Amino acid sequence: MKELFDGVVKFQEDDFVQYKDLYESLKKHQEPHTLFLTCVDSRVVPNLITNSLPGDLFVVRNMGNIVPPYRQDSNLRDGYLSTTSAIEYALSILGIRNIIICGHSDCGACSAIYEDEETLNKAPYVKKWIELLNPVKEKVLELNPKSKVKRMWLTEQINIEKQLENLMTYPFVEEMFDRGELRIYGWYYIISTGQVFNYNMITKEFKPINKDKK
Repeated sequence: MKELFDGVVKFQEDDFVQYKDLYESLKKHQEPHTLFLTCVDSRVVPNLITNSLPGDLFVVRNMGNIVPPYRQDSNLRDGYLSTTSAIEYALSILGIRNIIICGHSDCGACSAIYEDEETLNKAPYVKKWIELLNPVKEKVLELNPKSKVKRMWLTEQINIEKQLENLMTYPFVEEMFDRGELRIYGWYYIISTGQVFNYNMITKEFKPINKDKK
């Protein structure tokens, strides 16, 4: 833990001082321009990937960057309300007009859906959460990938596509999108290379984000 305590001191002495005026402007309100929904994986750092500053991104994280499908009968004991309420808050309260769902390579949640029952029973809450990925698993198995590497690659990318579909089941999201008031993106981040691929919802392809293609 020493490095974390030392990190706090460094932040206060260096980074905070560098952006002191920015932090002062953020003390009573936030105006993020983008909802960034991604995985809890420690290797995925949204502000680092996007080169953004404090206050730019409203970040929502969960295992597998999952968007639970909209359910009209949700109640306050619904275990999926954390993500659902964050999406609602981002759009309805903060007025955010951009959403990015960012998946990544070597995703533990995408790998876990292929584990045997005995292994999954050791982590019952994880098991329950990743049941939301069953439609992704079914679609991948229908494609019959010939190797585990290809299976993972397909799972991680199809998962992003599925979460975009789930996002569109929210009536307020669909209405805003149809009126041209909301932009929605699906990103696939490769940890080992730093590359980010953007999903084209028309051609249904992932294309690398670079200087020529934004």
